[in-house]
Amino acid sequence: MSTFRKGFGLVVLIAVVALVASVSAFGRSAATVTVTAGKPSELKFTVLPKSIAKGVTTFKVTNKGKLSHDFKIAGKKTKVLAGGRTATLKLTLKAGKYPYLCTVPGHAAGGMKGTLTVK
Repeated sequence: MSTFRKGFGLVVLIAVVALVASVSAFGRSAATVTVTAGKPSELKFTVLPKSIAKGVTTFKVTNKGKLSHDFKIAGKKTKVLAGGRTATLKLTLKAGKYPYLCTVPGHAAGGMKGTLTVK
């Protein structure tokens, strides 16, 4: 085998290893979770999907109710949203169960809470 072929083979091998490493580091799933507040009833959340893969997650929160609501999960929360408003929240989540709720007084007690499962 010529020196050129050995060198070329080594370059290809290094490129493949680098590609595999980059896919492993950045290949984590990115999920989008749709959160609807105030619908089907004023003190309810609809969160879809209810289970996601670990990694970067974007929560798209829309208030379809008449009252103001927010969304808190993993120690982070959106601003309080008036009816018809939308906000996003981007987090990196590890595997586990993450409780979520509306922090407006009385809303979580009225039913605006749940748990998201991250696998």
